[in-house]
Amino acid sequence: MPARKEMVQGKEHKDDGAAKGVPTRSDTYARKEFDEHRRHKRFQVPQGVFVGFGPHANKVGQIVDMSMGGLAYRYVGYEESSDGSHLDIFVTDNDFYLGAVPFRTVCDLQVVDRAPASPMTMRRCGVQFKKLTRKQSVQLEYFMQQHTLGEA
Repeated sequence: MPARKEMVQGKEHKDDGAAKGVPTRSDTYARKEFDEHRRHKRFQVPQGVFVGFGPHANKVGQIVDMSMGGLAYRYVGYEESSDGSHLDIFVTDNDFYLGAVPFRTVCDLQVVDRAPASPMTMRRCGVQFKKLTRKQSVQLEYFMQQHTLGEA
Protein backbone atom coordinates (compact mmCIF):
# COMPACT_ATOMS: atom_id res chain seq x y z
CA MET A 1 0.00 0.00 0.00
CA PRO A 2 1.61 3.32 -1.00
CA ALA A 3 2.22 5.96 1.64
CA ARG A 4 -0.27 8.81 1.72
CA LYS A 5 -0.07 12.30 3.13
CA GLU A 6 -2.65 13.63 5.54
CA MET A 7 -3.05 16.62 7.80
CA VAL A 8 -2.35 15.87 11.45
CA GLN A 9 -3.06 18.76 13.79
CA GLY A 10 -2.62 21.27 10.98
CA LYS A 11 0.66 19.83 9.73
CA GLU A 12 1.34 17.61 6.73
CA HIS A 13 2.03 14.05 7.83
CA LYS A 14 3.14 11.08 5.78
CA ASP A 15 1.16 8.01 6.82
CA ASP A 16 3.26 4.92 6.12
CA GLY A 17 0.75 2.60 7.74
CA ALA A 18 2.71 2.20 10.97
CA ALA A 19 0.85 2.28 14.28
CA LYS A 20 0.62 5.75 15.75
CA GLY A 21 3.39 6.43 18.27
CA VAL A 22 5.36 3.27 17.40
CA PRO A 23 8.77 4.07 15.93
CA THR A 24 9.49 2.42 12.61
CA ARG A 25 12.86 1.72 11.09
CA SER A 26 12.53 4.87 9.02
CA ASP A 27 11.69 6.87 12.19
CA THR A 28 14.81 5.54 13.89
CA TYR A 29 16.94 6.35 10.84
CA ALA A 30 15.42 9.84 10.55
CA ARG A 31 16.03 10.49 14.28
CA LYS A 32 19.67 9.36 13.96
CA GLU A 33 20.16 11.49 10.86
CA PHE A 34 18.52 14.48 12.60
CA ASP A 35 20.72 14.06 15.70
CA GLU A 36 23.83 14.00 13.53
CA HIS A 37 22.86 17.38 12.10
CA ARG A 38 22.50 19.07 15.48
CA ARG A 39 25.03 21.78 16.16
CA HIS A 40 24.94 21.30 19.93
CA LYS A 41 24.98 18.22 22.14
CA ARG A 42 21.78 17.67 24.11
CA PHE A 43 21.93 17.01 27.85
CA GLN A 44 19.42 15.52 30.27
CA VAL A 45 18.23 17.73 33.09
CA PRO A 46 17.10 16.65 36.57
CA GLN A 47 13.54 16.85 37.89
CA GLY A 48 12.55 20.33 38.96
CA VAL A 49 13.80 22.26 35.91
CA PHE A 50 11.02 24.12 34.13
CA VAL A 51 10.27 26.46 31.26
CA GLY A 52 7.68 29.20 31.68
CA PHE A 53 5.80 31.29 29.15
CA GLY A 54 3.77 34.45 29.54
CA PRO A 55 4.20 37.57 31.65
CA HIS A 56 4.04 35.65 34.94
CA ALA A 57 5.06 32.19 33.68
CA ASN A 58 1.36 31.31 33.64
CA LYS A 59 2.09 28.44 31.23
CA VAL A 60 4.72 25.97 32.46
CA GLY A 61 6.38 22.79 31.16
CA GLN A 62 8.99 20.41 32.52
CA ILE A 63 12.28 20.47 30.60
CA VAL A 64 13.32 17.02 29.34
CA ASP A 65 16.65 17.87 27.72
CA MET A 66 18.47 20.90 26.43
CA SER A 67 21.50 22.22 24.60
CA MET A 68 23.06 25.58 23.92
CA GLY A 69 20.78 25.75 20.87
CA GLY A 70 17.41 24.83 22.32
CA LEU A 71 15.40 22.57 24.59
CA ALA A 72 12.58 20.03 24.72
CA TYR A 73 9.86 20.11 27.34
CA ARG A 74 6.71 18.21 28.31
CA TYR A 75 3.43 19.81 29.22
CA VAL A 76 -0.20 18.89 29.72
CA GLY A 77 -2.45 20.39 27.09
CA TYR A 78 -5.12 19.75 24.55
CA GLU A 79 -3.59 21.73 21.71
CA GLU A 80 -0.24 22.96 20.53
CA SER A 81 1.65 25.37 22.74
CA SER A 82 1.40 28.95 21.57
CA ASP A 83 4.47 30.18 19.76
CA GLY A 84 5.35 33.08 22.03
CA SER A 85 8.47 35.10 21.58
CA HIS A 86 10.30 34.59 24.89
CA LEU A 87 10.58 31.92 27.56
CA ASP A 88 12.02 31.66 31.07
CA ILE A 89 14.11 28.76 32.41
CA PHE A 90 14.05 28.14 36.14
CA VAL A 91 14.85 25.56 38.79
CA THR A 92 12.27 25.04 41.53
CA ASP A 93 14.76 25.46 44.37
CA ASN A 94 15.40 29.04 43.15
CA ASP A 95 19.00 28.15 42.37
CA PHE A 96 18.78 29.37 38.77
CA TYR A 97 16.68 31.68 36.62
CA LEU A 98 17.21 32.77 33.02
CA GLY A 99 14.53 35.06 31.65
CA ALA A 100 13.36 36.50 28.35
CA VAL A 101 15.07 33.90 26.14
CA PRO A 102 13.97 34.42 22.52
CA PHE A 103 12.85 31.22 20.79
CA ARG A 104 10.89 29.60 18.00
CA THR A 105 8.93 26.36 18.22
CA VAL A 106 10.31 23.59 16.01
CA CYS A 107 7.92 20.79 16.93
CA ASP A 108 4.96 20.16 19.20
CA LEU A 109 3.67 16.60 19.32
CA GLN A 110 1.21 14.59 21.35
CA VAL A 111 2.94 11.88 23.42
CA VAL A 112 1.37 8.44 23.24
CA ASP A 113 -0.35 7.89 26.57
CA ARG A 114 0.16 4.56 28.32
CA ALA A 115 -3.07 5.13 30.26
CA PRO A 116 -5.51 5.89 27.43
CA ALA A 117 -8.43 6.49 29.82
CA SER A 118 -6.75 9.65 31.12
CA PRO A 119 -8.63 12.84 30.17
CA MET A 120 -5.35 14.81 30.02
CA THR A 121 -3.05 14.85 27.02
CA MET A 122 0.72 14.96 27.44
CA ARG A 123 2.65 16.81 24.73
CA ARG A 124 6.34 17.25 23.95
CA CYS A 125 7.56 20.48 22.41
CA GLY A 126 10.98 21.35 20.99
CA VAL A 127 12.17 24.92 20.73
CA GLN A 128 15.21 26.53 19.17
CA PHE A 129 16.78 29.54 20.83
CA LYS A 130 17.04 32.63 18.68
CA LYS A 131 19.80 35.22 19.07
CA LEU A 132 20.85 35.22 22.75
CA THR A 133 22.54 38.16 24.44
CA ARG A 134 26.08 37.62 25.69
CA LYS A 135 24.75 37.53 29.27
CA GLN A 136 22.12 34.91 28.38
CA SER A 137 24.74 32.76 26.63
CA VAL A 138 27.00 32.89 29.70
CA GLN A 139 24.09 32.04 32.02
CA LEU A 140 22.99 29.18 29.79
CA GLU A 141 26.52 27.80 29.63
CA TYR A 142 26.73 27.99 33.45
CA PHE A 143 23.42 26.13 33.71
CA MET A 144 24.63 23.41 31.33
CA GLN A 145 27.79 22.90 33.42
CA GLN A 146 26.08 22.97 36.83
CA HIS A 147 22.62 21.47 36.33
CA THR A 148 22.73 18.78 33.64
CA LEU A 149 23.04 15.01 34.10
CA GLY A 150 24.90 13.94 30.98
CA GLU A 151 24.25 13.56 27.29
CA ALA A 152 20.71 12.79 26.25
